Amino acid sequence: MIIDFHTHVFPDKIAEKTIPYLMEKGGIDSYGDGTLNNLKERMKESGTDKAVVLPVCTKPSQFDSINRFAELINNDGDNVFSFGGIHPDCDNIKERLVYIKSRGFKGIKLHPDYQGVYINDDRYYNIVKTAVELGLYVTIHAGVDVAYPDDVHCPPAESRKLIDRIYGESKDVEPKIILAHLGAIDLYDEVEEYLVGQPVYFDLAVILGMAPKEQVERIIHNHGADKILFASDYPWSDLSLNIEIMNSLALGEDEKELILHKNAEKILSE
Repeated sequence: MIIDFHTHVFPDKIAEKTIPYLMEKGGIDSYGDGTLNNLKERMKESGTDKAVVLPVCTKPSQFDSINRFAELINNDGDNVFSFGGIHPDCDNIKERLVYIKSRGFKGIKLHPDYQGVYINDDRYYNIVKTAVELGLYVTIHAGVDVAYPDDVHCPPAESRKLIDRIYGESKDVEPKIILAHLGAIDLYDEVEEYLVGQPVYFDLAVILGMAPKEQVERIIHNHGADKILFASDYPWSDLSLNIEIMNSLALGEDEKELILHKNAEKILSE
């Protein structure tokens, strides 16, 4: 079984405009049109069994519409699941997170670069702390974003400060925070310095084939395969190629099974 824990889709009409805009802004290619149907096609082509969609609220007023669409995804079938979305400038943060929990969402997505807030800001601390207390998972875009390469809103040192604030001295906990892109895209040395061994998941979105292979393997070994989630970042990378590279890593079969589906199954079953 294969579960892709980091994908993005949009309502069809919005995808028509959003994908070309993001391609131009980031100078990147797209490997799909960003619609739910196209994601399912890519899943079928690659042999991927399930996927998790991560919506991003780029302004507080999007809370209702984004979560309505996310709920439609969850009601569409049993192989694509969506997290909820929230913006750090939303009012009534706890009430909104309680609402997200009540609608059956397993977690939320935060994107510090697109939301214009640094990860250790008190607004994010309030969201993450409350979400963790409610039993929600929190996936956070970490490291460089191609659209904002000169201003990294979630570097490893600041992620570590947030983790320390959330958990204090008690680090023997089940991770609820998921730092995307192997902890911080393009900042893997700092990931090894500040984040490896901490109670967080890393996902592999878009970094397979980009990050140095030996370093990816080392981070997985030292952090623990039980805290790694396979992910593609559809439509921003080729799902089939990600699976091929994942299977080529110098890991044991038990480690690959944890990464490819068992860790994700655990999260989605809660």
